[in-house]
This record gives sequence, C-alpha cells and structure tokens, in this order.
Amino acid sequence: MAITKAAPQKTGETGETGETGGAGETGRAGQEGRHLNSPLLLTMLMVVLVLLQSPIRRALSAPVMQSWTTVFVAVMVQALPFLVLGVLLSAAIAVFVPPSFFARALPGRPALAVPVAGAAGAVLPGCECASVPVAGALVRRGVAPAAALTFLLSAPAINPIVLTATAVAFPGNPEMVLARLVASLLVACAMGWLWLRLGRTDWLKPPSHPSHDGQSKGEAFWGSVRHDVMHAGGFLVVGAMAAATLKAMAPESWLRAAADNPVLSVLALAILAVVLSICSEADAFVAASLSQFSLTARLTFLVVGPMIDLKLFAMQTGTFGRAFALRFAPATFTLAVVVSVLTGWVIL
Repeated sequence: MAITKAAPQKTGETGETGETGGAGETGRAGQEGRHLNSPLLLTMLMVVLVLLQSPIRRALSAPVMQSWTTVFVAVMVQALPFLVLGVLLSAAIAVFVPPSFFARALPGRPALAVPVAGAAGAVLPGCECASVPVAGALVRRGVAPAAALTFLLSAPAINPIVLTATAVAFPGNPEMVLARLVASLLVACAMGWLWLRLGRTDWLKPPSHPSHDGQSKGEAFWGSVRHDVMHAGGFLVVGAMAAATLKAMAPESWLRAAADNPVLSVLALAILAVVLSICSEADAFVAASLSQFSLTARLTFLVVGPMIDLKLFAMQTGTFGRAFALRFAPATFTLAVVVSVLTGWVIL
C-alpha cells in the first residue's frame, strides 16, 4: 500500500516537474525570441539609414532644417542642467522631508496658511510633476486643502531653480524674474483663498497612499529621479521641438499677426503652454526662443504652464478626482491669464 501510494505521488511530481520544465523552456524560448527582435530592428533601421543617407543629408542641409536644429539644440543645452538639478532636489524633498513637517510649519488658520504655503514654494524647489503628489500627501496628513493647493501651484512656478533659469533665459530682461515671481505667487494665493470661499469637500477625493511605501529611502529617491527625468525630459524634448518648428517653419506673417495683436498673442501662448506641458525648470528657455511675442505674452506662457497643462490635469484628476480637476483647472487657467496680463502691464 505504501508503495502503491508513493508511486502516484512520484508520478505526479514527475509530471509537475515536466510541466514546469516545459513551461520554463517555452518561457525561455519566448524571451530569446523577444531579445532577438531588438537587434534585428536596430539592424534594419541602420540599413534603412544607410540606404537613405543621401536624401537625409540633403534634407538636413536645407536652411530651414539648419535653423530648426540650431534652435532645438540651443534650448536643450540651456535647459538640461536646470532640469536635472530640479529633478534631484524635488526627489530629495519628496522622499527625505516628511509631510508632517509642512503640517507643523503652517499656521492653524487656513486663511493665514495660504500665503505661508505660497511663500514656501519659493524656497522649496520642485517641478510640477512632484508638486501634485506632495500636495496629496499634505492633504492626507491633515493640512488644509486650500494651503496644500496653494503650495501645489506656487512650488513649481517660483522656486529658486525656476527663477534662476528664468534669469539665465532672459539676461536682457531681469524684470521677467520679478514679474514671474509676483504673478505666480498672486495666482497661487488667490486660488487658495478661492477654494476656502467656494470649495466643497465632496469635490476633493481623498488622495491615495504614496507609491514609495515598502521601499527604502534610497530606492524611492532614485525611482523618483528616474521617473521625473524620463517624463520631464520627454516633455522638454517635445517643447524644444515645438519651439524650433514654430521658429523655423511657421510663416512669418502668421507669427507677426499673432504677435502684433495683444489679446491674440496672450491667448495663443497661454494655450500653447497648456498643450506643450513643458517642465517648469525648462520652460523659460522655450519662452525666450519665442522672441516674436511680447514680454507680457511670454510671461503668460511662464505663469500658466507650471500651474495647468495637459499632464498636470491628468495628475490632478488621478490624485484628487475628476470633479476637482474639472473645476480647478479652468479657474486656474483664467486667473493665471488675467493676473499675468495685469502684472505685465505694471512691471514689464
């Protein structure tokens, strides 16, 4: 009986082992097949480039493409150091500074906490990609939503990295730094007070727990750096390409018509800031390349972009809910445009 029972068990184990081995061999074969695809595609791409090198060389030697390449490379070279530094600092703050620190540092009265949270954005560097999860953590730790939303808007717009990048991008117009600081801080505080007045708790979905739970601080830091570099770097490339295309290929008559109309130029660059979704550490260099437009229109580009764009709308929807984003985003856009125009009229 013992032998009879043992035999099926051994047979079952053998069968399971065989099935496992077969599955393992199949998985390895699939992995090898997938690994073989990448070198094959790379080889095919290189072959195509070699075959088409003459047309490609002629296309790149055209004056339009040379102008496009010059603008694209100039924007990328100027912006990348600020982008990398901003990502490193924002990751360090998000990982190593506990959210409870902000709760202790803010006044108990929400009306007073709003300007304090706005001013905190001037000393705590971080891009807009990092400000959304930080604001969600503040709300989760008991900070008044109005103060957390004020920080969300001010931190990516007026932090030291962004203001330094703005000064470098506009060396002949130092007043742009002051105008950006004033306009962005006014919009952030106004939106915080507006939320205190009109905001409702049922519009604000409780933020989910942070994604770094269960990781060491080092793993969370480098994971945040990799994520922000890939995302922010990708948006920077798209923005630089768009700026170069607009500079090199758009008919001069179109640009002149938009730039010469004060209302149209402001609205055009405000919408462009939303669509391009450029990281705030790099947007000043893209704005500086749009030299056809007035300083006020470019100020609007710099104020609107870090506060509301396509990627921020998606992140705010995921963090705070659709009901919140559908109300908060249009109000922020409208107020940012109005305040930018008024600030530009006074300072610029």
